Amino acid sequence: MGKWKELWDWTRSILIAVVLALLIRMFLFEVFVVEGKSMYPTLVETERLMVNKIVYHFDEPRLGDVIVFEHEPGRDFIKRIIGVEGEKVEIKNGQVYINDQPLEESYLNEDIFMHDYGPEVIPTGYLFVLGDHRQNSMDSRDPRVGFVSQEYLKGRAFLIFWPPWEARIIDAEVNSP
Repeated sequence: MGKWKELWDWTRSILIAVVLALLIRMFLFEVFVVEGKSMYPTLVETERLMVNKIVYHFDEPRLGDVIVFEHEPGRDFIKRIIGVEGEKVEIKNGQVYINDQPLEESYLNEDIFMHDYGPEVIPTGYLFVLGDHRQNSMDSRDPRVGFVSQEYLKGRAFLIFWPPWEARIIDAEVNSP
């Protein structure tokens, strides 16, 4: 009888661990793999990041947040929030302007050429997002993406944990105008 009790204890412990892991993944945190180079140098292809899925139930999306959103069913994008609802966004001569003020983006490490965009006012419930590697990013400038509805947000990326020697916290590194 002792062997059956021990087997039941192990089985119960494993089931509890699996249920807890599923609940955490469904409601609190999820792991995403960086695919592509659109967020370079902030994120590098194949890095794994942890995304807080509950944060936007208690807080509004903010300028500089690195977010994951569903672009289309089964296809998630990772981008940086550049503008939120009600703000006017414009790109002139490679410079991003929010409400006519230049945006300081310290995370960009190259001379960037961007086609002019806007001015456009971001509608209520939407965000304007850009990749950090502007030459290689399908983002809000592209009509196939456009403004991103907040209802498609999966969460805010906050930690790169793989590979372990590259582990770091992801900060919102934008100075608001």
